[in-house]
Amino acid sequence: MNSKNSLREVALVFFKLGCFAFGGPAAHIAMMEVEVVSKRQWMTRDYYLDLIGATNLIPGPNSTEMTMHCGHERAGKAGLFVAGICFIFPAIVVTAILAYLYVEYGNLPEVEPFVFGIKPAVLAIIASAILKLGKKALKGWGLGVLGALVFLASILGVNEILALLGAGILGMGYFYLKSQLSTDIKSISPLFLFSGGLFSTVLKVSTANVFWTFLKVGSVLYGSGYVLFAYLDTELVSRGWLTRPELIDAIAVGQFTPGPVLSTATFIGYQLTGIWGALAASAGVFLPSFLFVLILNPIIPKMRKSTILRYFLDSVNVAAVAVMLAVLYLMAKDTLIDWRAIVITIVCTYLTFGTKISVIWTVIIGAVLGFLLFLV
Repeated sequence: MNSKNSLREVALVFFKLGCFAFGGPAAHIAMMEVEVVSKRQWMTRDYYLDLIGATNLIPGPNSTEMTMHCGHERAGKAGLFVAGICFIFPAIVVTAILAYLYVEYGNLPEVEPFVFGIKPAVLAIIASAILKLGKKALKGWGLGVLGALVFLASILGVNEILALLGAGILGMGYFYLKSQLSTDIKSISPLFLFSGGLFSTVLKVSTANVFWTFLKVGSVLYGSGYVLFAYLDTELVSRGWLTRPELIDAIAVGQFTPGPVLSTATFIGYQLTGIWGALAASAGVFLPSFLFVLILNPIIPKMRKSTILRYFLDSVNVAAVAVMLAVLYLMAKDTLIDWRAIVITIVCTYLTFGTKISVIWTVIIGAVLGFLLFLV
């Protein structure tokens, strides 16, 4: 396949995912695995795992950065940018429309019935990915124990980045000793997270300030939407740019629109300075991810060639699957609270494991069932 056709394929795959990828990073990565590994075989599942493990260690939205890695694998550096932009684009457009309606009319559309059905569908999709990736990640009982420890730590509320780094360093040391390649292990310095100096100095709201604010956030952000809320509360509410209720509404939009939760930036940017603010915020928050992936991608295959870094990567990979399992557990605990959610989960689990139906259709069917049963 020539490069033009490869780029077209990358664009179509990730635009489609961008339109239907609900449920957060774990769900996005699960849906991506189906599209690029199982269906199209752009890479091996082992390498996909390596990408997940490495991506978890850098700032930015993990699932968006995974789209960039996958695009690079299929169509080189151009594919990296095409994949990321096509995945982000639907979320930005939908969020910008919602921001306009919010600014004009002061409220958000009623989407709760559809979200009610999407959540159980996402559980089945994540479970499927965990089973497939877990088979590749579990290469021995030692990695199994490490994964179990990370799972328990995640359930208990330990920061996922600390859990991943801790697992990588612990596993690297243990397996290096076990291999008896050396009896003298030099101290391994952990990766320190540098905040980049987020501050709350009062500045006049302008498009340039909006861009700079979200560039800082995109450069240092790790974790979930709750972490994003904490950053934006400091950067926006404390400056008087937004009220806290307005920020909560913006975070909610990022949660129920498809694609990355960082599309919240588009909503906030529009609130602050209109359409140019929306574009500036979107560019600022996602730009660091493109740069991080561009730097990281060539390094990952080289890590496999180093014995000690291979142990580190294997440990981080099993830890990443354990974190996904913890996310699945916590989501199931919050979602499976009445008979309607359980019914939708059963239906979507059958569709995921018992048929060859696309995960996109599983999400759509879940949303429709949610709408119908929510009225009961």
